[in-house]
Amino acid sequence: MANPNRIFDDVAKMAGGALSAVAAFKQEVETMVRDRIDRLMSEANYVRREEFDAVKAMASAARAEQERLAARVAALEAASPAAATSPARTRAASKRKPMA
Repeated sequence: MANPNRIFDDVAKMAGGALSAVAAFKQEVETMVRDRIDRLMSEANYVRREEFDAVKAMASAARAEQERLAARVAALEAASPAAATSPARTRAASKRKPMA
């Protein structure tokens, strides 16, 4: 009869080999799934989170700048009494049709 230690060593080697095969299989499946998800995302025209955050920050900055400029224009118009009666404004107002 074979030595019991030798049987246990063989079983341990087989189990270790099976675990390494399972780990390699798991890694391969994860890679395949990740590739497939990336392909689906690119085909569906989704953007990555980093790109979305960058565009969101740019839009926020543009909105803040627009609000700042609108406030500046309003302040300049309020400070200039001639702006309310400028020829350009009176011509534009005279071209409008009266309300019926």
